[in-house]
Amino acid sequence: MSQPDLSMHDAAARRFRRRGLAGVLVATAIAAAPILMLKSAPHLPDLSLVAAAPLKIQIHIAAALTALAIGTVLMIGVKGTALHRTLGWTWVAAMATTAVSSLFIREMNHGAMSWIHLLSGWTIIALPMAVYAARRHNVHLHRRFMTGLFLGGLIVAGGFTFLPGRLLWRVFFG
Repeated sequence: MSQPDLSMHDAAARRFRRRGLAGVLVATAIAAAPILMLKSAPHLPDLSLVAAAPLKIQIHIAAALTALAIGTVLMIGVKGTALHRTLGWTWVAAMATTAVSSLFIREMNHGAMSWIHLLSGWTIIALPMAVYAARRHNVHLHRRFMTGLFLGGLIVAGGFTFLPGRLLWRVFFG
């Protein structure tokens, strides 16, 4: 049995990293587009609004920002290394904290859950499935789950936090 051509594997890995970076940039631009089209001018963030927010919201924001930073590094970086696994477990913990903490945030819907909480429920279900796929060496399924969670659970859901009237809208544009 012949060994695989490593140069082909390296080229494929480079293409995937380029596509991953491009995907992250495109998703970020799409999420930011509604904000950029609005008439309100951005200003220095009013972080006193975050400091005055309930603890559950502060925890949610901190976990989401942690997941966003680590997730970006993971999407762009080399896969399968010890660093990737360590950061991956940290990312899973941050995403789980983000999803669970969001279940307690109900101020926008008069104390009831909204459709956005469906993303939180899906994240809570999909995270263990993605970890299981990685543990079983099912890289394709692991990649699909994690990419979907990053784009849907962080980029798209994060874009909704900048809608007028929401806390991050007021922090940056209010």
